[in-house]
Amino acid sequence: MGTEDLLSLLAFLVACAAAAASGIFFRPGAWYRGLAKPNWCPPNWLFGPVWLVIYVTIALAGWMIWRSEAGPLRDTALAVYALQLVLNACWSAVFFGLRRPGLAFFEMLCLWSSIVATVLFFHAVQAPAAYLLVPYLLWVSFALALNYRVWRLNPLPAAGNV
Repeated sequence: MGTEDLLSLLAFLVACAAAAASGIFFRPGAWYRGLAKPNWCPPNWLFGPVWLVIYVTIALAGWMIWRSEAGPLRDTALAVYALQLVLNACWSAVFFGLRRPGLAFFEMLCLWSSIVATVLFFHAVQAPAAYLLVPYLLWVSFALALNYRVWRLNPLPAAGNV
């Protein structure tokens, strides 16, 4: 692996770290601790380690596609990949920053759809890269269900329940 490969891998890791950074700026605080949650909600300490592993696999998958043969399919796959990273970064701002679980649920539906699209495009370019995204898709599927339950268990006052 040459210097160019290492630099491009580093760029993908940095992009994923930037998406993860939204969780640093919009942290769960007293508001989140006060929300009703389903009994199957994981402990808060679990989210960090799980996301760390997932972000590394997201970066590796993107890097593998980047290293694939250039062409319109690869470019589209990387564009969809970038979209899912942006949507990933936005969720914390909507859920924790705006304190809008309902709106965050709909944002996460968009994220989930973009991950599915990324997996499909990646599979068409290089199947192993797509397989690296399966844990991400499964975790976001679980998070989508959790987000929905938290939203439904904690309705906002009548003026804005989305």
